[in-house]
Amino acid sequence: MTDRLQALSEAGVSIWLDDLSRELTETGALASLVVDDHVVGVTSNPTIFASAMKEGERYEGQLDELVGSDEQTTVADAIFELTTTDVREAAHILRGVWGETLGTDGRVSLEVDPTLAYDTDMTIATAKKLWDKVGEPNVFIKIPATREGLPAIAATIAEGISVNVTLLFSVDRYREVMDAYAYGLEQADANGIDLSSIYSVASVFVSRIDSEVDKRLDDIGTSEAVALKGKTGIANSRLAYAAYEEFFGSERWAALEAKGANRQRPLWASTGVKNPDYPDTMYVSELVAPGVVNTMPGATLKAFKDHGEVHGDTLTGTAEEAQQVLTSLAEVGVDYDDVMLTLESEGVEKFESSWADLVRTVQDQLTAARTRRG
Repeated sequence: MTDRLQALSEAGVSIWLDDLSRELTETGALASLVVDDHVVGVTSNPTIFASAMKEGERYEGQLDELVGSDEQTTVADAIFELTTTDVREAAHILRGVWGETLGTDGRVSLEVDPTLAYDTDMTIATAKKLWDKVGEPNVFIKIPATREGLPAIAATIAEGISVNVTLLFSVDRYREVMDAYAYGLEQADANGIDLSSIYSVASVFVSRIDSEVDKRLDDIGTSEAVALKGKTGIANSRLAYAAYEEFFGSERWAALEAKGANRQRPLWASTGVKNPDYPDTMYVSELVAPGVVNTMPGATLKAFKDHGEVHGDTLTGTAEEAQQVLTSLAEVGVDYDDVMLTLESEGVEKFESSWADLVRTVQDQLTAARTRRG
């Protein structure tokens, strides 16, 4: 039987799982994915934690301890302790991969409170707090690529903290993210920090772009518009990859690389297909090149394992064709810049909503823990 995930890995794609729960870490399921399915990283977000904690039972013991040690434990305290514990345990499981890849993979990502997405100073402070609490070298702190997030990314990198830049949509914003990363490294170097110890990925979202653009194309309704459905997410990612090649081929980067700096790898996020009419592995097969990361929800990982195909490098040299897709969008009346602004705003709102759901879930569990104690 063909090992399709191994073929993807051998093509240079780092396979990460977009899921994290105590169920995965405590049952050995995550360890099995590492051994059997070539998974070399994990990403998490408020939605994932909210879903995991609704199951509740595996978190009861720690909640009881928190309530028992301090009756004034707040929901924020509990979320901080529960999520950092999950990330720490996953980091332990992936520590071997981290060592084997010399720090490139074996990473677990933990996001700052999304309600801080427009607060630079609090994002920086929270990133430091999370990094220190987890206390593992193979962790990424996730910071959103909002306008206010850019200086937070640079400042966090300057402190020697590895960062996963999230909620990234437009190619122009991606260029700003790479600039912020380089500036952070330059500041870290000035602070005497070993640049080889700092790593980063930039998470470019894919399927959400098609969802938004396809809706607008359906509203336009012409045959030319409808023919463009399902093409923008991949085209945008391919243009982002071209921007990546350009930036990391620059003289500025060469100077940093000479000092030991690591490239900020592009990571394809939101790779679960939302339209059932599309192939369920298209956001994996069509975004392959050496040195990229693809973080997949469990269903997408299973789908690729079952029937995914690797066609070699599907990113290098594709910028011209990808740009034609964006040109055609403009010709039928889709405003690309407005799409990207909408997605960023809605992305923050969705994560804030998930965070509120997480707060409600943990509040209920804290109440239950206090009832058990009483």
